[in-house]
Amino acid sequence: MKSVIVEDIAKKYGNVEALRTVSLEVEEGEIFGIIGPDGAGKTTLFRILATLILADKGKASVAGLDVVYKYREIRRCIGYMPGRFSIYQDMTVQENLVFFATLFNTTIEENYHLVKDIYIQIEPFRKRRAGALSGGMKQKLALCCALIHKPKVLFLDEPTTGVDPVSRKELWVMLQRLKQQNITILVSTPYMDEATLCDRIALIKDGMFMKIDSPAGIIASYSEILWAVKGNNMPQLLKNLREHKSIRSSFAFGDVHHITVDEGFSVEELTEYLAGKGNTDIRIYPIKSNIEDCYMQLAKS
Repeated sequence: MKSVIVEDIAKKYGNVEALRTVSLEVEEGEIFGIIGPDGAGKTTLFRILATLILADKGKASVAGLDVVYKYREIRRCIGYMPGRFSIYQDMTVQENLVFFATLFNTTIEENYHLVKDIYIQIEPFRKRRAGALSGGMKQKLALCCALIHKPKVLFLDEPTTGVDPVSRKELWVMLQRLKQQNITILVSTPYMDEATLCDRIALIKDGMFMKIDSPAGIIASYSEILWAVKGNNMPQLLKNLREHKSIRSSFAFGDVHHITVDEGFSVEELTEYLAGKGNTDIRIYPIKSNIEDCYMQLAKS
């Protein structure tokens, strides 16, 4: 069964095209990631699916319900965690949970099994005002509030942005447990490393999906010759790499540069060229692509 269906959805804000006729289908019980940088259109898509704004054209359904004509029913069966911290900061942890449960005519006790793994981490702070929590604790509280009514579909809009690495890892462990409850999860993120934790992903840029597939499928489709390059002066090295005609692309990736090169171009030729530009301690070696490499390849094509 398809939990989410999007057909040719488009949305403009003035002259800005936030979404350009996008389509996708998400299976029931799937963790589906929308991967792309800020401004790519992720939040606009989520707000349309959560029935908060209307698309300019196209149609969509969530849990078999049309987002325009059945918006009341959709709001009762989804959980939505927006990018900005959306719970009431002047209320305590416990008060927020009770309030959100009451909105859906349920109680914390009724669906405690869904939030137990998350709630036990914030329970020691149940009497603390939400605004006084750390970023990771705020995230956990917001997720509890989005789950307390046992939604069929859960929308998480950049849930790990601005959160420490430990809390990011904990969140994804929680999502895998929620998947076992047959909850469909749509999550957006600008972090390419999180893409591999999804069942399938859509790579989005400038309001358009460049590719939709499993992370492994997207990586397997990478067709460039990819090398990593290091040297003593990384900024100068990147500048020199971008000046060579046989190098198709050059990007900084952490403590190395990833480059794609023309077929037939050799490591020896590149080493000689870079040494001639004054670079020292040069190391060049072939590597396997990751999701970010695939994104960059698709973005420039």
